[in-house]
Amino acid sequence: MKVIGLIGGMSPESTIMYYQVLNNLAKETYGDKHSARVLINSVDFGEISNLQVQDKWEDLNQIMGNAAKNLENGGASCVLICANTMHLTIEAVKKQVTIPIIHIAEATAEAIVAQNLKKVALLGTKYTMEKPFYANILTNYGIETMIPEQQDREIIHTIIYEELAKGILYESSKQKYIDIINTLKTKGAEGIILGCTEIPLLIKQHDVSIPVFDTTTIHATKAFNLSK
Repeated sequence: MKVIGLIGGMSPESTIMYYQVLNNLAKETYGDKHSARVLINSVDFGEISNLQVQDKWEDLNQIMGNAAKNLENGGASCVLICANTMHLTIEAVKKQVTIPIIHIAEATAEAIVAQNLKKVALLGTKYTMEKPFYANILTNYGIETMIPEQQDREIIHTIIYEELAKGILYESSKQKYIDIINTLKTKGAEGIILGCTEIPLLIKQHDVSIPVFDTTTIHATKAFNLSK
């Protein structure tokens, strides 16, 4: 198995999920004694989130590019940015390395196409929901993207940063997410993208009556399959 490079720490909770998915896949593929070959460069989520709030994306580009370069120098065969939002830096990151950077939205779009869905709702941070970088990729795959109303976007974003990124899981927050998802379903959503790598901590397929796309698992699985 080739080495998979992870730019993690955004937040640590979701990076743990990437590590678990990759190691579970290694066990299923190679046997119980095996684990995945993974190299992690974990950045400081406090610094990252502060720069996001300050809209200092050039600084974020540099941090992420340096992290990817460190992973390549350490022997990684590919890189995963372990956060949907931070794919806003992917073009800058690509310029710093010669190894593939696997895009989370492209991997997710492939999974949606495989289920023959044409209209999905996107949940994530306000950056992921409101900026066009994610929806543009889905459009390239023939997928229409819906996002929640502004008030619901604020609820989703706040829960991510104030609870999920800290490993805090409230049943009341889960119900808020389910209510928002049900509203999107009534408006025509055929599936739901869990477009923040922490959301799968809170929402599972059995909570929702339409397909959910766990971007953390989808992203990690694509990298694993390419590394075999």
